[in-house]
Amino acid sequence: MTAAPTWRAQGEAKRQSILDAIPSKWRLETVIPSAAAQPDVTGDYIRQFLNEREIKITESDAVDIVAQTTSGRWTAVEVTEAFCHRAALAHQFVSCLHEVFFDAAIEHAKVLDAYFAEHKAPLGPLHGLPVSLKDQFHIKDVETTMGYVGWIGTFQGKPTDSRCGAVESELVRELRNLGAVLYCKTSVPTTLMSGETINNIIGYTWNPKNRLLSSGGSSGGEGALIALRGSPGGFGSDIGGSIRIPAGFNSLYGLRPSTGRMPYQGAANSMDGQNVILSVIGPLAPTARTLTLLFKSVLSQEPWYHDPLALELPWRDSIVQETLDLVKQAETGKSALAFGMMPFDGVARIHPPIARGLELVEQTLKRLGHKVIDWCPPSHVEAHELAGKAYQLDGGTDLKLQFGLSGEAPPPQIIVKEGGTEMIASEIAALNVAKREYQKKYMDYWNSTAKLTGTGRPVDGFFCPLAPHAAVIPTQYEQTGYTTFVNVLDYTSVSIPVTFANKFVDVLPAEISATEAEAYIDWDCKFDLEIETIDHSDNEADDAETYHGAPVGTQFVGRRLQEEKILTLAEYIGAAIARDTELA
Repeated sequence: MTAAPTWRAQGEAKRQSILDAIPSKWRLETVIPSAAAQPDVTGDYIRQFLNEREIKITESDAVDIVAQTTSGRWTAVEVTEAFCHRAALAHQFVSCLHEVFFDAAIEHAKVLDAYFAEHKAPLGPLHGLPVSLKDQFHIKDVETTMGYVGWIGTFQGKPTDSRCGAVESELVRELRNLGAVLYCKTSVPTTLMSGETINNIIGYTWNPKNRLLSSGGSSGGEGALIALRGSPGGFGSDIGGSIRIPAGFNSLYGLRPSTGRMPYQGAANSMDGQNVILSVIGPLAPTARTLTLLFKSVLSQEPWYHDPLALELPWRDSIVQETLDLVKQAETGKSALAFGMMPFDGVARIHPPIARGLELVEQTLKRLGHKVIDWCPPSHVEAHELAGKAYQLDGGTDLKLQFGLSGEAPPPQIIVKEGGTEMIASEIAALNVAKREYQKKYMDYWNSTAKLTGTGRPVDGFFCPLAPHAAVIPTQYEQTGYTTFVNVLDYTSVSIPVTFANKFVDVLPAEISATEAEAYIDWDCKFDLEIETIDHSDNEADDAETYHGAPVGTQFVGRRLQEEKILTLAEYIGAAIARDTELA
C-alpha cells in the first residue's frame, strides 16, 4: 500500500503544476540571474522577452486599453495573450501566481471578439480587459488553495464538498458581465494575516523592483504581478493593510474601501464569521484612474442585489464634481482644501526613505496651495490593541484547523499563537463597544480640525506611512499599526506611490541618534506612550544597500464611505507628486 504524500511533496507537486500550466513557448530557456546580480526585473529586463506589440499593450493602463477594446481597435484575444505572456514571465521571476488558466482566458476572449463582431458594440465597460484576482475568489473549474496545502483538490479544505470547481464568487460573476477576461489568480500568505507573501506551495513572492525584498501581503501576488505589468489591474482584500501594503511596496495605487461597497459574497477567507473588523475587497493598479474604472464598473452591477452585506450605494458623480470644484478653487489661489500629516503613530519610528517620502508629499501639497496641519489623533496604540483582539477572536482555532488539514508547518512569517483562548459573547460585545467608542473619539477629533484648516471645514483627508519601512527585508515586517487603524475605523484609504529608497540620500543625520529618528520631520504632536516604541532605524542604517531602489508609498486616508472623493483626490495629488519627484 502506497503511503500518502507528505504535505511538503503535495506543495511541491502543486508548485510544479502551476509552472506546467504555462505554455512552453512562454517558459524561460535561460537561467534567471540571482537576486543579488539582477535585483530589478521590471522595465527593460522583462521587456527583452516581449515583442513591441506586447510591450505597447501591457504598458498601457486599463483606461487606455478599454478605449481600444471597446472600440474594436484592439481585439480581446491579442490583449489577453499579451498579458498572459507577461504574467507567465512575472511568475518565473518572482513566484506570484497560484493558478494559471490562460487557455480558458483566450477562449473567453474569442467569445468577446465574436460578440463585438456581431453587435458592433462591447459587452460592457471592461470589454476585453484582463483582470487578475487574489486567490480568494472562486472561479469555475479553477482551484482555490489560498496558500494552504490542505486545500489542494478540495473546496476550502473539504474534499467531498460538491461545490469544488463548480461555483464562482459574486465579484467574478460581475466582472464577467462587465466583459473582463479572467486569466490567473495570485499568491497570498497562508492565513492572509501577514505583511509578506509566503506559503508552502509557491514559496516566497519577491518584490520585482528589488528581489531581495518582499512584495508585501497579503495581496502580495497582485502587487508583484501588476508591478511587472503582468496585469493592468486586479482585486485583493484588506483586513489590516493587505491591499495598501502591497500597493505601496510595489509603487502602485491600491484602494481600501469602506465595508459594504464591494461585494465579498462567495469569496474564501480566514476566520470567516469574525465581524468585529471585516475584510473588504478593493482594486490595485498602476494608475489611480484604473482604480476608479474598476471600482465604478463593479458598482454598476448593483452588487447590493446579490450580496446581503453590500450597501445600496451607487457611484456618486455629484461627489466627484464637488471635489473637482474644490481643486479648481484651490488653483485660483483660494484655500479650498486642507490635509493632515502624521509621520509617526507613537508606536513605530519610520525609516529615512519613508520620512523623505512624506516630506515630498507635504511639499507638493503646499506647492499646490493647500493647507497642511499636524494630525494629532486619539492614540493609535488603542487602535492597534483593538485590532489585535479582533484578529484573535477565536483564539487561533480556524488557522490551526487549516494548517492541521495537511499537518504543514506555518512559514516563519505566519504567526499562529499557541494556547489562544476563544472570546465569549460578553467579551466580544465589550470589544465592539470599545471599537465604537474609539471610532467616535476619532470622528470628534476629525471634526475639530475645522478650527485649524482655514477652509471652514475639517481636513479633506490625511497622510501617513503605510509601514515604518519601504518594501521590507524578509522576516522584518514587525508592525502593521500604520494600516490596521484604518480597518478599525472603517475609513476609506488609498496607497499613492511617491519615490524610491536611495542609499545615498536616505541616511541618518549625524547630529541626532537613531532612536530620535522621528525628528526627521518637524512634528508637534505628543503621545503619552503606554508601550515601548519600536525603533526600526538601526535596521535601515545597516541595510541601506539592500533597501536601495525599494518603492516608497504613502497612505491617504479619508472618512468612511468617501471613495469617490478620495479616488478623485488621489488621482490629482498622485499626478502632482509624480511631476514633482520627476523634477527633483
